[in-house]
Amino acid sequence: MNIQKYPHFFVLTICALGLAAAAPLSQTDDPNPPDEVVKLIFIHHSTGENWLTDGYGDLGRELGRNNYFVSDTNYGWGPDYIGDRTDIPNWMEWFRSSATPTYMQTLFNESGQNSSYTRTLSNPGGENRIIMFKSCFPNSALEGNPNDPPGTYEELTVAGAKYVYNQILQYFATRPDKLFVVITAPPLSDPSNARNARAFNNWLVNDWLRENNYALNNVAVFDFYNVLTDRDAHHRYEDGRIGHIIGGQDTLDYPTGDDHPSEKGSRKATEEFIPLLNIFYHRWITNSPQQPPAESAALSPAEQVQEPAAPQPQEVAGQPISAGLLDGFEAGVPAGTGGWEAFMDGATSTSMSCSATTDTSYGGISSLLLDFDIAPGGWSTCALFYDSLQDWSGAEGLTFYLLAGQAGLVFDVDIYAGSDEARETYLYTIEAPADSVSNWIPFSLYWADFHRADWEDGAGTLFGKPDQIAGLAFGMGTYPDTPNTGQLWVDDLSLLGGVTQAAEELPVQEQEPSGEEEEPVRERRLPCGISFALSAALILAGASKRRKNTENS
Repeated sequence: MNIQKYPHFFVLTICALGLAAAAPLSQTDDPNPPDEVVKLIFIHHSTGENWLTDGYGDLGRELGRNNYFVSDTNYGWGPDYIGDRTDIPNWMEWFRSSATPTYMQTLFNESGQNSSYTRTLSNPGGENRIIMFKSCFPNSALEGNPNDPPGTYEELTVAGAKYVYNQILQYFATRPDKLFVVITAPPLSDPSNARNARAFNNWLVNDWLRENNYALNNVAVFDFYNVLTDRDAHHRYEDGRIGHIIGGQDTLDYPTGDDHPSEKGSRKATEEFIPLLNIFYHRWITNSPQQPPAESAALSPAEQVQEPAAPQPQEVAGQPISAGLLDGFEAGVPAGTGGWEAFMDGATSTSMSCSATTDTSYGGISSLLLDFDIAPGGWSTCALFYDSLQDWSGAEGLTFYLLAGQAGLVFDVDIYAGSDEARETYLYTIEAPADSVSNWIPFSLYWADFHRADWEDGAGTLFGKPDQIAGLAFGMGTYPDTPNTGQLWVDDLSLLGGVTQAAEELPVQEQEPSGEEEEPVRERRLPCGISFALSAALILAGASKRRKNTENS
């Protein structure tokens, strides 16, 4: 291998494990399973689900074979649906907020499955003793620079991510009776921020605990990211030592057509992780207390860090709270707009229509139907532009209901901000869940969920202009060699949260009663999606081709 070409290729032994400097290199590490059944819970989303699943990553089944009774969380899990939120900044809410005691009590006592894996062990009772947690691959798109020091607040940058992990370590120190295992976020195929992801994960493995002078053995790191970047990259126990071996690239080397790791990559991670987990366990259990710490050891309110700035879902039953209906798709075009329009690239055979339909609806008699056939490499959007900028700063985000023709359809919710001359695009990507095929599913997106489009200056920056809304859209794209075809229905598109005031007064349409009492439905927020890089022509088309006083098209 050309070391000059790949200067970051090197081998780290046991010190790379992410265990404290106070835990010296051990000559008696034990990669064998625990002698007793140990309860473990895994916090994850789709990549973790694949990793656990029988016949894919086989992690759940293999953990069982190693004497771990496995449970897991997923979308929709827990108080406030905290399971929906597993991005790096969200770990502050899990482990360093005023709600932490509630979340942890529920997590420690969870014994359910939210993924498909075989459990042959009987539940031994008691609390989960091992807490594994992982963010999904969008968290490898860290902004900033590889060597940035820890920052002062949580965000998806190198500095912000370091800040988060330094903060949550303070909670882990209060629970020496639990073993916390960090699973690094998997890599992306896009190399744009790969150096940042590599540097951050190396910091987690090598420097995180050492820099914090962390003296307990109840925190460990498995470099899932590294294992998936190269066939020759490893984090494993071999020949009596733990090796952290970095290969020749920093991007996903086990693709599936998107950024979810393949079966082969997931199984490689399982083979390397299980012996390391056994070592983590034996190191921890040697000196761990068998009882929870005294009440006084928990975080006091004065020690708790303020909750994340991004608003979180309301603690009410399933229905999102509307701050004003933007379009119920019942009575023509919304005032002050030209109605919904389909835009698409002209270089492919892409086709799309978006219009109101009475075939199905969540409330009233109509919904918006998006019927699309996106050719490989193409794009299309169904957009609504306002005649003048709208001030939505009094709201917290957007809500809508979704029905899908098939599971797995991927689309973006786009927000356009600023004048025609300085138009900015922010988006959030959603993958239609399986239950959206047979049921209307509510989604709640907060302003902090939206990030600047990849094709614009400042790509990846958080949306911060709810007082300058020019329009919004539902966008579809594809991968280079894969079409994107299907149907989606949207209903009751509304502003989310508190009272809002618009720059121009917009009439709020009344939703027609359905005549039936609706059952509570959980909010869905799916950050582990794929963001298609749609053409910049989308914004130009939207700005120049807005039509007034037309029917929905």
